[in-house]
Amino acid sequence: MKYNVITITREFGSGGRTIAKELAARLGYSYYDYNLVQKIAEQSNFSRQYIEEHGEDASQSGWFAFAWNNYGGGLSDQLYVAQRNVITNLAEQGRCIIVGRCADYILRERTDTFHAFIYADRAFRQKRIVDVYGESDESIESRVEKKDRRRITYYRYYTDRKWGQAKYYDVCLNSGHIGIDMCCDLIERMVK
Repeated sequence: MKYNVITITREFGSGGRTIAKELAARLGYSYYDYNLVQKIAEQSNFSRQYIEEHGEDASQSGWFAFAWNNYGGGLSDQLYVAQRNVITNLAEQGRCIIVGRCADYILRERTDTFHAFIYADRAFRQKRIVDVYGESDESIESRVEKKDRRRITYYRYYTDRKWGQAKYYDVCLNSGHIGIDMCCDLIERMVK
């Protein structure tokens, strides 16, 4: 195959994680999402709980400070560097799918990496979150808004890019319009 690594960036509730899992099974690739947290914990001084709670937090020290020394002064910056190192190492091992955590940006220079962005309209995502995760309707709207805002801020802080902008991906797919299975089919065909 032409691509050894696939990154999946996704809007909350769009099915990006489901697509990544299915693609990994179809292609025989390793899949990294929640298990990435364990790898980061093993290779850093951060606990798994801290990584889960703060893995998408942007630093309070400012982007310029992070860019200047590449390690930043805050824990968020140090966690980002640990995540970046793990993602880079996993890509070196080859044949893997990595979900989120700015992997598309971290691996942007690699010619053997395919970058996909999965999105959907808000109504589709809210319904899917309730159906798949069993979340209640009362807080779902604010939860989607909060999660999206957090990812957008984190991505912009560490990449100096606009999250979800098509020019940074090989493909952007609307899972609410074409469906989860079709997204899997299309990406599978593109990477083979």
